[in-house]
Amino acid sequence: MNRFILLASTAFLAACATTPPPAAVAPPAEQAAAPAPAITAEPIPAKNAELAAFFEEADRAELALSPMAKSYRAIKDQDYGRWDDFTDAAALEERELGRRLAAQLQQRFDRSRLSRADQLSYDLFLYRNARADSIFAYRRQNYVFDQMNGAQSDLPAFLINIHKVGSVADAETYVSRVRGIATALDQSIDEARQRQALGILPPKWVFPYVIADSRNVTKGAPFGPGADAPLWADFKSKVAKLDTDAATKQRLLDSARSALVDDVRPAYGRLIALMEQHQRAAGTDDGIWRFPNAAAQYQALLKFYTTADYTPDQIHDLGLAQVARIHGEMDAIRRQVGFTGTLQDFFEHMRTSKRFYYPNTDAGRQMYLDESQEAYAQVSAAAPRFFGRVPQSELAIKRVEPFRERSAGKAFYQSPPPDRSRPGTYYVNLYDMNNMPSTEVEALFCHEGIPGHHLQNALRVELGSAVPPFRQFGGYTAYGEGWGLYSEKLCKEMGLYQDPYRDFGRLQLELHRAIRLVVDSGLHHKRWTREQAIKYVEDNSADAPGGIVKAIERYIVYPGQATAYMVGKLKIEDLRRKAEAALGPKFDIRGFHDTVLLAGAMPLDMLEARVNEWIATQRAS
Repeated sequence: MNRFILLASTAFLAACATTPPPAAVAPPAEQAAAPAPAITAEPIPAKNAELAAFFEEADRAELALSPMAKSYRAIKDQDYGRWDDFTDAAALEERELGRRLAAQLQQRFDRSRLSRADQLSYDLFLYRNARADSIFAYRRQNYVFDQMNGAQSDLPAFLINIHKVGSVADAETYVSRVRGIATALDQSIDEARQRQALGILPPKWVFPYVIADSRNVTKGAPFGPGADAPLWADFKSKVAKLDTDAATKQRLLDSARSALVDDVRPAYGRLIALMEQHQRAAGTDDGIWRFPNAAAQYQALLKFYTTADYTPDQIHDLGLAQVARIHGEMDAIRRQVGFTGTLQDFFEHMRTSKRFYYPNTDAGRQMYLDESQEAYAQVSAAAPRFFGRVPQSELAIKRVEPFRERSAGKAFYQSPPPDRSRPGTYYVNLYDMNNMPSTEVEALFCHEGIPGHHLQNALRVELGSAVPPFRQFGGYTAYGEGWGLYSEKLCKEMGLYQDPYRDFGRLQLELHRAIRLVVDSGLHHKRWTREQAIKYVEDNSADAPGGIVKAIERYIVYPGQATAYMVGKLKIEDLRRKAEAALGPKFDIRGFHDTVLLAGAMPLDMLEARVNEWIATQRAS
């Protein structure tokens, strides 16, 4: 899929008492709910076979445009050695396909003659396509290369983590993709040049990250002296495990070496030269307010990520209210542990005391990973009390690879494929342990692992034919990240955070997400500078200094995305409170969680409708 849309899909109606919620989000006009179907003599089938076939056909058409999406699903076919097309022409082709499929759905199927389950799929398909269309006009005001994303790091990470080599043929397609990096980079370079001509450049501070990551890819053997470069080390390791003769292995290695030296190195050289040129031309303003139609763009991005109709000012005010609420809970912990200074003094104590950090050594990094494994064991044992269904896919906990760890985010998750040929993976960035307080280990695992992203995403992938492919593999930021943030607090019910400092760490991560509402809208709507945003976080949280800078830099290149976490979490909490109040002793936490999770991701208004139906069913049973 188009990178701008794909990254956003990776993944708000309840506010605090002092901030009234906006009106509920209505679906786009073309997908508005139809009147209840008229009673006829013919029963409506629970699953319309023709509709299911349409969704399968649509999925095949979309996958035909994305060899990379196929690989994420562990599909090996004639495209296994190819990359996606990174040109704007490909983005236009994808958009036209989406519009054509939406029109076909409406022409071929009468929504009123579908079951409730099929109506949900019908509505979600139209919503998904309209949602992607809503930000399409701004696609070229997105950055091609930045410290979070871009072909310079995405392509090597894909080969290392996604491209599996179980046969000689797989190894040959790996080499094909290595050679193809040059074309993919050149397409991205050309697009970056075109966007520069439109006045779209990231802030100046972005470029050293991109240049450093690019140089890391081509540092060491076979490009020059030193340890093996990342792709060379990965390919050698994968070839060594093949069940084939030595001559074949050597042929594969020779082919990969040639591709790296003859194709990859010159392409990265061209990218670095362009990034150095763009760095000289770039300015120092940070927010997207400086782009054409910026106000409309930011409003569209907020709606895209949150699936709700908040204005930038409402987002800002919601953030301020949530920061105040969490400060109150943190102050209670300050008093509990007997700290006599102010809350700001306590923030400084938590930020600077060495007792809350592991050593910045490989031994310290292993301690962090070991504690994450302990949290994994504890919540896995408790999960059956909270969920009627738990995923079958395994979860791996890994460090972010060294070649991209300096610029990568704090932690992230990668879903398993349907065949479970690789596990779901929780990546934690341990580049600088001074940015990774030990107080946050449990909460960060709960967000990325269980009961957070791994449980939610693996269950979604494992739905199989129960839902159409676009629901099995699609996502909404407010839903997915809202669930992740909700999961951090749910872990307290599951037995974690017995140490009050660990509970403070949980609140610190929640505060981190509340602050995002303030600084994201501050940067992109109120024209805050990077330094203003950093200062706000320093004054209002215990975030480690390096972590603060990374976080603010992330929000700058991802406008709107970070606001969805708190929005989604508040909605899920509101729905749970509503269900508990309505059902009383009939309330079953496992049933509630299964209701939220087992239909796949959806916008928050549709999630509310689903929970309301569950409440009505439980009342009647």
